[in-house]
Amino acid sequence: MKKKEKLKIIQQHYPKASTTIDGVNQFIDFIENELDLEPAQVMLADSICSDDVNSIQYPARTQEFLGPFKMGGLDGFPFTGLTGMGAFASHVPDEGAVAIYYGPHIGITKNGTIGEIHRHGQSKNSGCCGAAKGALNKLINNLITPGNITELDYQMNTIEQIIFTQKDRILNAKIPIKEATEVLYEAIDQRIEELVAGTKYNCKYIVLFGAILINSDSDMGSFNETRKFDVINLKTGERKKYVNEHA
Repeated sequence: MKKKEKLKIIQQHYPKASTTIDGVNQFIDFIENELDLEPAQVMLADSICSDDVNSIQYPARTQEFLGPFKMGGLDGFPFTGLTGMGAFASHVPDEGAVAIYYGPHIGITKNGTIGEIHRHGQSKNSGCCGAAKGALNKLINNLITPGNITELDYQMNTIEQIIFTQKDRILNAKIPIKEATEVLYEAIDQRIEELVAGTKYNCKYIVLFGAILINSDSDMGSFNETRKFDVINLKTGERKKYVNEHA
């Protein structure tokens, strides 16, 4: 299947999506041309789901960066917190940049089914994101208890609590799993901003790259719809937005 045919399927749900490979290529061009840095001067961190499909579909060119430092747990929420943010902030080259790629993920099969993918070697589709789908099922069946976060299943319980706060919005949506993913993106974005504000960086720039990461079947690859692309100049304090989140 050609790239344009794959994009046509994905763009039914995410009109601004591009392939993850193209996104990484464009990001490296930006680092080199706009920030005048080499990828090896950039400490990459990601806050994406720990689902194995994200490792399988991780673009090879990201190896040109330092890292990646892994911030995310289930569905990309930055569970490593201030300690994690502070750790990789202390690893970045003095004249370089920190780049944080973050957001939840969702599956779309080559047949256009949202919330699922066909994984290598399996006879049936499976959920993607499985945690988001599991939390949504509990929401639908009124099985989420407000404030219930346990030590045994801390990350899943946190995801449940996030979507519970937007119960009506999600359940009244045309595609509840897609809306739940939007709610999770907003929560992840807010937490990343809080962590950035609470961390000291000894470098030139912070690049915030927020997105919906879209996985597909094993022969389709992954895609990306960018929601935020901000560059903070730590020398001047200026923050420049390259993507209109509300466009």
